[in-house]
Amino acid sequence: MRAVRIAVAAFALAALSTLAPVGAMADPLLAYGARIAGDDARTRIVIDMDRAPTFSVHYLDNPVRVVIDLPATAFGFPARDLKPVGLFKDIRYGTMDEDSARIVLTATKPVKLVMAKVQADESGKGQRLVLDAEMLPTAQFADLVKQQSWTNDDTARDVGPVVPLDKPDPSAFLVAVDAGHGGIDAGATGSDGVTQEKEITLAFARLFADKLNAQPGIKAFLTRDKDEYLSLSQRVTVARQNHASLFISLHADTLKQKDIRGATVYTISDKASDKLAGEVADRENNSDQLAGADTQAQPAAVADILMDLTRRETQAFSISLAQDVLTSFNGQIATINNPHRHAGFRVLQAPDVPSILLELGFLSNKEDEKLLLDPAWREKLADRLTQAVKQYRTSIVANGG
Repeated sequence: MRAVRIAVAAFALAALSTLAPVGAMADPLLAYGARIAGDDARTRIVIDMDRAPTFSVHYLDNPVRVVIDLPATAFGFPARDLKPVGLFKDIRYGTMDEDSARIVLTATKPVKLVMAKVQADESGKGQRLVLDAEMLPTAQFADLVKQQSWTNDDTARDVGPVVPLDKPDPSAFLVAVDAGHGGIDAGATGSDGVTQEKEITLAFARLFADKLNAQPGIKAFLTRDKDEYLSLSQRVTVARQNHASLFISLHADTLKQKDIRGATVYTISDKASDKLAGEVADRENNSDQLAGADTQAQPAAVADILMDLTRRETQAFSISLAQDVLTSFNGQIATINNPHRHAGFRVLQAPDVPSILLELGFLSNKEDEKLLLDPAWREKLADRLTQAVKQYRTSIVANGG
């Protein structure tokens, strides 16, 4: 397959050479393959080349675009290989003049390349230009555009991690509080047809975050602080970009079995612990589709043993947090039978942030719904959760974490 692609690229180069003046575009690079994968929070583009290119990165606004300038390059891959997905709605590439070429990525929202590098392919004979883009707060994108001088020196500054807008004390223990659903995605609805899950979770998230922020050494932030839609990947990305130490996603689901009630703590796993956990995970994972978001193409997993070890360690920490939550609930907050369950929740997939999904209760049960609407009960629940986070933090510090 690689040989075929190189042959196609060589044909493109030969055709290009017949149109160019003698001496122009001497020995351009060959871009013989490309692929793209991602969602509305993170997108990766990989372009296979015959040798390592030099390149520079810049940004344009109205519309939001990422511009990658290259030396003279013959693009020999089919256009369908870079069909826009994820963060990008239009992708164009081609020759600028006899010495240069350009790739222009038009984005659906403000973005930044968090990685742009050249690395060898598996054979060691070819090179790859790898571009990883992440969503970016609007104000930060405006600063990126404003500060550019459009020289090659910009690239080092314009590629790199997204820096949190609010820089907390580096010694603070940072908790991402995620109010499930929002905007067009209302989530579950109570038995009265009025109570909406998105309103329950946001009200509780604000209360919980306030209580955490009152604790010395703990800082909490909300993934959403208003009635807006965030995809599951966006929620995870917000937590990671802000360097959260914990991620707690709050929900209040409905079940067909209306007699089931009580809080449930979920952690991630490849296989659901039981049928109920699997059904809840499927329902939560489908929220993006119900809101009309494209979730089909996900960024390729990083095949790296260090990342795999990180995931395992993170999963162990997540389980520890779940146990601390249930200990704090004991005798104070009602839970379902087997209250710690696990399944493949997409919102819990951050490889380096311990994460849990907490069902505060079930809106399908009238008694639970009454509690979820009771300010006194919510205060009590928020106090118990805060205690659990404090206990988790203490145990992590004691163990040198």
